[in-house]
Amino acid sequence: MERREGQDPEYVRGAFARICKRYSLANHLLSMGTDILWRRKVGRLVAEHKPGRILDVATGTGDLALELQRSCPGAEVTGADFCEEMLELARDRGLKKSLVADGLELPFADNSFDAVTVAFGLRNMSDWKKGLQEMSRVVRPSGLVLVLDFSLPEGLLRRPYAFYLNRILPRVAGLLTGQRDAYDYLAGSVERFPSGGEMLDLLGEAGLHERAWKPLTQGIASIYTGKGPAE
Repeated sequence: MERREGQDPEYVRGAFARICKRYSLANHLLSMGTDILWRRKVGRLVAEHKPGRILDVATGTGDLALELQRSCPGAEVTGADFCEEMLELARDRGLKKSLVADGLELPFADNSFDAVTVAFGLRNMSDWKKGLQEMSRVVRPSGLVLVLDFSLPEGLLRRPYAFYLNRILPRVAGLLTGQRDAYDYLAGSVERFPSGGEMLDLLGEAGLHERAWKPLTQGIASIYTGKGPAE
């Protein structure tokens, strides 16, 4: 399933509905727990901005939203996702506020949040730029927009990582979840997703300024940040 940008939303919704019960466990095992450390770093970065209202887009089973509840105890954290099955698990795990919503059409007024985050979710949207524009729209002027997602490492690590991503990960995840095709899709989506300077350019096209990129774990994942458009 090749697309110039993003993915078929109905396929994505169905894929995540099928793997939701073991999604978080599979992520933790396949990353050897590194994804937990990445989210904790995001929690610390967001907490530095002392936000009152936080929106976590494409929250899934709530991994990042729950971390934000912990790291920003004074903030109201809302998790939004277009897959109800994933949100049910997020609520069962302790997410206090959630709603079913498409990241490309967020049901919030302009300037509604002090911080807007998305972890491993923008990559699954059918239009990455539009997703970022929606995040830019609902964040307050100079508020924080943060994207955490996989990226491709440079140098000697790139080839063995590509082998793991395309050959090992789908096979092991298929055994864990019984849904190998969903992880074949996820592996391919990482290779098609823009990273580094390309992602910073997308943030700029969405109207965000003070853009920054921080590679994690030798570039296997990256944190991208930008500030909302000034008034």
